[in-house]
Amino acid sequence: MTQDTRARPRRRGFQPVQALAGLIGLVYLALGIIGLFITGFGGFGDAVHSTLWVFSINPLHNVFNIVIGVLGVLMAFSSGAARTYGWLLLVVFGVLLLWGLAITGVFAENPVGGLGNPFALNAADNWLHLGTALLGLVLAVMPARKKVTGLPGAGQEPMAGSMRGSVDEGASRAGARDTGTRHAPGRRIWRRGAAH
Repeated sequence: MTQDTRARPRRRGFQPVQALAGLIGLVYLALGIIGLFITGFGGFGDAVHSTLWVFSINPLHNVFNIVIGVLGVLMAFSSGAARTYGWLLLVVFGVLLLWGLAITGVFAENPVGGLGNPFALNAADNWLHLGTALLGLVLAVMPARKKVTGLPGAGQEPMAGSMRGSVDEGASRAGARDTGTRHAPGRRIWRRGAAH
């Protein structure tokens, strides 16, 4: 009995989405660790604390960056998890972007004014969060690199009716007509009257 070994594209190996998720995770992990060296843990959720280049940071913001970074590194071990990480980035950083836009006065009214600014968000953070949300969308919808598997010749039997099986069986039938004998399918026929 032969197996159906039609070629099927399957995800194989390390995917580009995994590399990108791991890279984003490493960047956020580094930002969080560097930020903690700058801020320490004092004034954990203060609205104005310290800056890292042009980004406003406080200890809560740094811990958040470390968590996002660790998740990115861990979820990069699977292509499905890396795509889930993309959706997570899109949603979380989309919310942070809207929150930051409200805090920095882009909206006429601040609907989250009562929540304050525990992440010490500023305009530069808004641009970073926009970029991260867009990268999250790219991760979430990035197509998988696929390899074709299931081709005959890789330790598997060819499909019934494949080209090779048809030629051998046809030659076998022709040999049977010429010599007046029947041959098992797949055996090589040399010439009329030759040994098989």
